[in-house]
Amino acid sequence: MSKIALITGTTSGIGEAAAYTFAKEGFDLVLNGRRADRLTEQAKEIETKYGVKTYTMQVDVRDAEQVQSFVNQIPAEWQAIDVLVNNAGLAAGLGNLEDGDLDHWNRMIDTNIKGLLHVTKSLIPLLKKTKGHIVNIGSIAGKEVYAGGNVYCGTKHMVDALNKAMRRELAEAGIRVSSVNPGAVETEFSLVRLDGDEAKAANVYNGFENLVAQDIADAIWYIVSRPKHVNINELTIMPTAQPAAGLVIRDKGL
Repeated sequence: MSKIALITGTTSGIGEAAAYTFAKEGFDLVLNGRRADRLTEQAKEIETKYGVKTYTMQVDVRDAEQVQSFVNQIPAEWQAIDVLVNNAGLAAGLGNLEDGDLDHWNRMIDTNIKGLLHVTKSLIPLLKKTKGHIVNIGSIAGKEVYAGGNVYCGTKHMVDALNKAMRRELAEAGIRVSSVNPGAVETEFSLVRLDGDEAKAANVYNGFENLVAQDIADAIWYIVSRPKHVNINELTIMPTAQPAAGLVIRDKGL
């Protein structure tokens, strides 16, 4: 019987790379995100390429009722979820608190913190039955603070705290809990943060070799594929050129 992984935010970036990685390893997938057309396309691609099964549903993790409804509607044959990857998250804006945009703040708090809580709370009963594994996608911003990152860093520090709380609370149930905390990864992250400004987003990654989504998907798979008696509490992964949050050694010739 195939194992099942539920991954949030699979329509781009790390979530998408993780979906393809798990499918390659023979997992059936519960995929969800906000872009229904992309979910449908992605599911067909994965099923065709890897011969696994997929179950998809458009979900906005910020909406607690929508998340619970989604979980309640998961068919019985899909409820034996072995892995939950809490990937859905975003950054919005980059600047001082004084000039902060309340809409940006609410989007980050509602997605990065509340979204993770909504999904995790709803799925814990199913994960207890399988003695499953939760992987939370954090950030170097949850370990350090950098200029202009204030609220985003705050939300990711909360993810770090929740990861530790889950680890303590769920150990007795046999559920493993881990986090992956990346530095600079080139995905749609900066494009979203900078309100779709492609030139500014591209400039974030100029002059050094950044991480890519597959690097993080590989780390997620490493964590999940350890023997049952092994729990990787957390991994922090940085580009070689990024020794700390907000500090990148760039090739000035580029």
